[in-house]
Amino acid sequence: MKVIVKRSARRKKTIQARMVDGAMVVMAPATISDEELDEHISRFRAKMEMKIAPKDNTHLQKRADYLNRRYFDGALSWKSVSYSYRQMKRHGSCTPADGTIRISSRMKNVPQWVEDYIIVHELAHLVEPNHGKRFKNLVHRYPLSERATGYLMALDAMGHKD
Repeated sequence: MKVIVKRSARRKKTIQARMVDGAMVVMAPATISDEELDEHISRFRAKMEMKIAPKDNTHLQKRADYLNRRYFDGALSWKSVSYSYRQMKRHGSCTPADGTIRISSRMKNVPQWVEDYIIVHELAHLVEPNHGKRFKNLVHRYPLSERATGYLMALDAMGHKD
C-alpha cells in the first residue's frame, strides 16, 4: 500500500490517516519523530488493510452450520454470520432479534478450536440472550470451552492487537 505523509506545523498532536485514490495519506505534526510516526503508520496500515480486505464469510458460515448440528442438534437458524472489522474489544457479538452474528476479524488468527468456541458462544445467544446458568450450560456443550476462555483471557492480557 502506497503511503503519503503530510507533515504540518499547524498540527500539534493528532495523527490521522485516510485513503485517497488508493493511497493511505497520513497527516501528522511536523515535530513528530520518524520512529514514532512509523509506529503510527504501521498501526494505520493494519487497520486500513483490514477494512479493504475481502470479507469472505463462507468459512464462518460452514463452521456455524457444523457447530449447530454438533452441539445444538441443528435446531438453530440465523440470518448471517460474518467477520466484523470494527470489533476491537469484543471477540464476537450476537443480535438474537435479527439473527446476526459477528465475529471480530482479530479472531481470524486464533486456532480453529478457539474460533469454534466463539461461534458456539454466539450461537448460544440465539437461545439464551443473557449469560445466565442456562446460557453457560449451552456453551459448555463445547468440550474446549474452558480452555478457549483461558486462551482468550491470556490473549487479551497480552494486549492482542491484529
